[in-house]
This record gives sequence, C-alpha cells and structure tokens, in this order.
Amino acid sequence: MNVSILGAGAWGKALASLATTNGHQVRLWSRSGTETLATVLQESNIILSAISMKGVREVVNQIKSLPLSQETIFITATKGLDPQTTCTPSQIWQEIFPNHPVVVLSGPNLSKEIQQQLPAATVVSSNIASAAQLAQVVFSSNRFRIYTNDDPLGVELGGTLKNVIAIAAGVCDGLQLGTNAKAALVTRGLTEMVRVGVHWGAKMETFYGLSGLGDLLATCNSSLSRNYQVGYQLALGKTLTEILTHLEGTAEGVNTTQVLVQRAQQQNISVPITEQIYRLLENQVSPRQALEELMSRDMKPEYF
Repeated sequence: MNVSILGAGAWGKALASLATTNGHQVRLWSRSGTETLATVLQESNIILSAISMKGVREVVNQIKSLPLSQETIFITATKGLDPQTTCTPSQIWQEIFPNHPVVVLSGPNLSKEIQQQLPAATVVSSNIASAAQLAQVVFSSNRFRIYTNDDPLGVELGGTLKNVIAIAAGVCDGLQLGTNAKAALVTRGLTEMVRVGVHWGAKMETFYGLSGLGDLLATCNSSLSRNYQVGYQLALGKTLTEILTHLEGTAEGVNTTQVLVQRAQQQNISVPITEQIYRLLENQVSPRQALEELMSRDMKPEYF
C-alpha cells in the first residue's frame, strides 16, 4: 500500500515506522518539510493524519482540492475538539470527504514507548468495517496489537476527553494527594467521560475499552503524557504559559477543556472535574482551591 502520514511529530513517526516495517511505501509530510502535500499524497491508498487539532481543518481544506482516488481511506489519529465547531477530527474529515471511508485510531499509545518497540494495543474504528480491517492489517505488528470497533465516535471521544482528566491527574500527583485520591479522581473522571460521550451519541461500553479506560490509565499515570505534565507543573506553581512554552509537542487537553466546558454548559451536562480544570487553566483558582471545591460538592448517590 502507499501510505501518507501527515504530521512528522513523535506520533506520526511512530505510525510511519510501523507501516514501513510491514513493507508498505510510506511518505511523511510536515509543515516544515520541503515536499508539498500534492507530492506526498500522490497515489495514496491511505492518508493518516497525526497533526495537532488546530491544524486539522486547514490541512483538510488544502487536500480537498487535490486529485484523490475514490478508494483512498483516511485515518485520523488526532485527539481533540475543533474550537470553532466543537467537531471531532473524524467529523471534519467526513464532512469534507463524505464519499471516502474515515477510520479513527486511538488507544493507550504513548508515542515514545511505541518508538522503543515496547508492547502496546490500540483500536481502529469506522462506519465501514472493511476500512477499519485494512487499517488493522497495515499497522499491526507483534509489538502493536490492533482491535477493530464499530463505534468511531466513542473511540475518538475516549482519546479526546481523557486528556482533561490527565491534566487533573497530574495536579493530583503534583500536590502529592496520594493513591486514594488518584483512584477516586480517575474513576469519577471516567464517569464524566461516559456521561458526555453517551449524551453525544457514543456507546457506553466503548469507554470501558482500550480507547477509553485504557488510554485514561496510560495518560493519568505517565510523565510521558504532555497533559499529565501540564497538571503536574501547575501544581508545582508554574504558569500555564511557562509550561506550554517549554513543552515538547501539544497538550491537546488544554484546548479540549475550553471547548468541552462551553458545549457541556450549552447542553446542561454535569462535568465538575472539567469545570475545575478549566478554572485552573484560566487562573481563576489555585490547584488547592480546585481540590476543595470538588471535595465540598453536595452529597449524592454514586450513580444518578
């Protein structure tokens, strides 16, 4: 297969390496590279996007004017929400390319570990089963196990929403709140993710799989997670501007928090953890104040 990877960051390079190892012809594109999109996408069977959320719509609009085969499959490996429309990446791709299969790839995939060929698993999901199965074959290896799934929205939202909870987990560890607090936070964070996802049309069970709970556990417990690092360093007293300036790559959870709070308020969805992270990122509360507000909420049943 001819595989084009958009985005030459750690994640894009890790996925490129997997496809190359499987014998596919892989071309990598980045904004700072010398090759044009038209050159890189020529005769592509698969176009995989691993660019940051802020660049998705711009790149999609550039590609729509290029000649592509009707058989070309798009795979999105971006985790985020569009600030203007609150759409997910796959929804943007599908809007512009309604006649092409779009596949979502998401899971507990810290790119540095994959580059080190440590074992990992992920999920590919599409409304067209054959497209997901093809993506499964192209990128699978004996170190990277891929499962298929028929709930692309749920798979995508799991990877997106958990970034907000990962920021909270970083704060929890930065404040040295202990294992009990971390367990409670991650569990209630998953409940919040499910509440949002089901309201938006995803399947509840998807959030208990690799792209939901699996990704949540990975990013809430690893210093390799950029979102975790944002929360951890906020707890140590650093400013958000200072943290993002020195961060290697994009912490998608920062933008996701802002978009999620806006949409949750419009739709009257309860997202107490997300709201406190939003206030923290906006410098409206300190990490300790955010903790106190969460701990002093009204009593209620665990499930309501």
